[in-house]
Amino acid sequence: MRRVVVTGLGVLSAIGMDRESLVKSLKEGVCGIDEIRSFDTEDLNVKLAAEIRDFDPLAYGLDKKAVRRMDRYCQFALAAARQAAQDAGEDARADLDPFRVGSIVGSGIGGFDTFDSEHRKFIEKGPGRISPFFIPMMISNMAAGMVAMEFGVKGDNFAVVTACASGAHAIGEAFRKIKYGVLDACFAGGAEAAVNKMAIGAFSNMTALSKSTDKARASIPFDKERDGFVLGEGAGILFLEEYEHARRRGAHIYAELVGYGATGDAYHITSPDPDGAGAARAMKNAVEESGAAFDEIDYVNAHGTSTGPNDRCETLALKSVFGEHAKEMMVSSTKSMTGHLLGAAGAVEGAICALALERGFVPPTIGYRVPDEECDLDYVTEGVRERPIRFALSNSLGFGGQNASLLFRKYED
Repeated sequence: MRRVVVTGLGVLSAIGMDRESLVKSLKEGVCGIDEIRSFDTEDLNVKLAAEIRDFDPLAYGLDKKAVRRMDRYCQFALAAARQAAQDAGEDARADLDPFRVGSIVGSGIGGFDTFDSEHRKFIEKGPGRISPFFIPMMISNMAAGMVAMEFGVKGDNFAVVTACASGAHAIGEAFRKIKYGVLDACFAGGAEAAVNKMAIGAFSNMTALSKSTDKARASIPFDKERDGFVLGEGAGILFLEEYEHARRRGAHIYAELVGYGATGDAYHITSPDPDGAGAARAMKNAVEESGAAFDEIDYVNAHGTSTGPNDRCETLALKSVFGEHAKEMMVSSTKSMTGHLLGAAGAVEGAICALALERGFVPPTIGYRVPDEECDLDYVTEGVRERPIRFALSNSLGFGGQNASLLFRKYED
């Protein structure tokens, strides 16, 4: 029953390619959503995404030869992990048994770019032209494996694949491993790079994506005029560490991870349970594990996808868990800025919660204009709020009815 703290952060997103640029964009309410430039959208009815532009993996110290054998999502994961490792410090793993340091990195889809390009090659040129690296580049566990190889960590090494909850579940599982003494530290998070023509077409055909051409009104969580999410890409990696080890080496601690809830809806392949029972229980479990009182939770980084069912059901779940306090809490969806990063969303949003606690601010929900009578909480729509907070809850809800909640507490010695 050990304490678990965040001592390293690595993030890549459309609004920030490192910790400080992310914080600046969150405080300024920067929108990372724009017209898709990586491919022609003429025959698509979705024109917007939150792309990472001009990404150079070599700038993050990745090997040029190795990069050619990695999918973009894996490159994102390694770049974010390098940031987290540097942030945690060279002494973070120096005295630890490598078999007690893990790599748990999730992805909702894995190497979608590789799958798309190699499938086209197969159709056009035949099976003999498929790359021998197709399988290792495509599979969703390769990011976890590459992070482990990069840093020589030999403990628990696996991927969590729970759609949009993957990154949050990865962090939660790492938390449990450290809390109960299986690991002493762990790289944990998620990575996703699915902004390609096939993915946009598929998500669009299932009516999940916004068809708005106005980037300021495309990802508008909790707004009555919301019509779907905006696909984003990126990665978030947290270096989690046992508290006493972090304290002994004088590490900078961003926040303490104190609760984790994981549940299932058992309802539908894509739609959330209308009464929000699964999401509610995940939040309840996270708060109860922490020992905090429900009225002590200051801020919720909501899953908030900008889809009709999600935002309505998540609001209902928050009310059922927190009662009257739900009206007093601050709730925002940073997907209004970053877009929806699928399997990386919960990891980037976990990093945002840790930074919000450390720096004393609550990021806004941007683009909101039209109130929805079914979504009637405080969604921080007027801009950033600079104020100290003690507890921040991060929610992630995935296709298949998979729910994860992570509760972070402001670090106190």
